[in-house]
Amino acid sequence: MAPETQAGPGGAALPLPPMKWNAWGDPAQAKELSAEVKGLLAAALGVTGDAAPGPEADEAVLTPSRIDAEDLEALARAVGKEHVSAADADRLPRAGGKSTPDLLRRRARAAQDAPDAVALPGSEEEIAAVLALCAERRIAVVPFGGGTSVVGGLDPERGGLRAVLSLDLRRLDRLHSLDETSGEAVLGAGLTGPAAEALLAERGWELGHYPQSFRYATIGGFAATRSSGQDSAGYGRFDEMVRGLRVVTPVGVLDLGRAPASAAGPDLRQLFLGSEGTLGVITAVRLRVHPLPAVKAYEAWSFPDFTTGTDALRAVEQQGTGPTVIRLSDEAETMVNLAMTEKIGGTPAVSGCLAVTVFEGTAEQVAARSELTRAVLLAAGGTSLGEAPARAWEHGRFNAPYLRDSLLDAGALCETLETAANWSGLAGLRFAVTAALTEALPGALVLCHVSHVYPTGASLYFTVVAALGEEPLERWAAAKRAACDAIVRSGGTISHHHAVGADHRPWMTDEIGDLGVRVLRAVKAELDPAGILNPGKLIP
Repeated sequence: MAPETQAGPGGAALPLPPMKWNAWGDPAQAKELSAEVKGLLAAALGVTGDAAPGPEADEAVLTPSRIDAEDLEALARAVGKEHVSAADADRLPRAGGKSTPDLLRRRARAAQDAPDAVALPGSEEEIAAVLALCAERRIAVVPFGGGTSVVGGLDPERGGLRAVLSLDLRRLDRLHSLDETSGEAVLGAGLTGPAAEALLAERGWELGHYPQSFRYATIGGFAATRSSGQDSAGYGRFDEMVRGLRVVTPVGVLDLGRAPASAAGPDLRQLFLGSEGTLGVITAVRLRVHPLPAVKAYEAWSFPDFTTGTDALRAVEQQGTGPTVIRLSDEAETMVNLAMTEKIGGTPAVSGCLAVTVFEGTAEQVAARSELTRAVLLAAGGTSLGEAPARAWEHGRFNAPYLRDSLLDAGALCETLETAANWSGLAGLRFAVTAALTEALPGALVLCHVSHVYPTGASLYFTVVAALGEEPLERWAAAKRAACDAIVRSGGTISHHHAVGADHRPWMTDEIGDLGVRVLRAVKAELDPAGILNPGKLIP
């Protein structure tokens, strides 16, 4: 199927991001809230009316482009006239990410900030040419993949420069190579999750990286944000899969990572994993891959309370019983998910806290791992619910953002944040963040789940639902500040997998210290002396 296109100046046609400009994903997948859910919102939050409709795409007003004709001609020489545009229709879909504040701003009728132009390079040479001319012309560059950032990572900030360019990387969409002997694949940075998995599956292989943004996010974006997928218990975080990177910087190209392991000094790959487009443009990633699993097995569990459940997950991870997926919802999230999500026939009622386990591999591996895990969870106080709730979770695991859109339409504010800490500090962290959010947003419903586990700790993922009310952007900003302050005080990380972007940048000094900030600034100055790469993100 050919990508949707939009005419640019001079007859150019630029592929549009696949998501709706002011909501998540495919508009055809949007779902109306049921009468049951609307009743729950009214009873719990006092939400009884629909939010005012926002503008249609052709009604949206953007701030005027600061790119001039000479700039466009220079960009056209670098990437081809058909791959450059300053048309509002091309600027609008690349005006930022998909956080709730992003969507609230797009639903407003005030003038919206957006990149001044869009360019789609098709090679490293074209990227290098764009970076050179942008450094010369004082134009900021924001690398753009799937557009799924929820921390302000794609905000079109100029950083004191005269204009900002969205550098859309979706033309870098090749499977460059597959080494079946070593179990490594080289993937272009512009490949989406589904496209990458389809190319690998044709050869009988899988990457196995499935974050909630999977359908739209890209290989380069996964690397640039240290993404963590829902199968991380089995296959690891994305940064653990990376064996090599190619990066174009304003001062040259880096090709990093030669062997499975090395003692040749500090690992420079780590500079760019999580760099969020501030140090260079990732163009290709060499990744560990594995054969497609022959068998999958599912089992869901109920625990009487969150403490018992987290102790059970810790026991599983520390004993290394080998589930591919293991996660746990608290009591509130378990209740709300049962009310709000699509159910599969035969799903039993769940009380307490719901845990989900999934196992992949050969028949023998799956049987052994599931039996070992089952024994640990039973001993830790779990009650098996069979496979239906786990299958139901997998069936809808990428659809939560559509529910957020429906909640916004109904007049409810819904947003998420995440963190991580050692097992010994997890309960205190959860209490502190929940208290901060409920104090900042009285009457709000705060849900929490353990989304990723490690031998020494785990991540906590919070969902907040409250009445939209007056000034929702300001109210959420205050709540987010309170939650981030609580995270820092409680010894958690400011982000486990959403990244830093603009939203978490004020807390980076707390995370890495003054000396750490100076190190990042020194690297930035060396690689990007003109300061054109994604200003206002990551580095304080």
